[in-house]
Amino acid sequence: MGDNEILRMCDTIRQIAFDLHTFLISGHLEKVYENGLAHRFRKAGLKVEQQIPLKVYDADGTILGEYFADLIIESELVVELKAGKAIVDEHMAQLFGYLRATGHRHG
Repeated sequence: MGDNEILRMCDTIRQIAFDLHTFLISGHLEKVYENGLAHRFRKAGLKVEQQIPLKVYDADGTILGEYFADLIIESELVVELKAGKAIVDEHMAQLFGYLRATGHRHG
């Protein structure tokens, strides 16, 4: 998938997330938002996987552990959900770490 396609997909994902947030407002558990986004992404024709285990590798290929991606869209975009008032530096660091360790390019 090319960068322009990724950017268009990100625009779609942001709009869907905003629409869901507008509908649900706030105060729900992260799992509710995850299920709502997965449902709406699928309705929009996107391939969505939930709670997919991703292995984390060391430089020499040794598996160091794994984490579960909240959502993976079109096998390209890792979505790490946070139910809170704001995204903080630690959230961004977590996502960048996941991308670096797993080899995914977009999140």
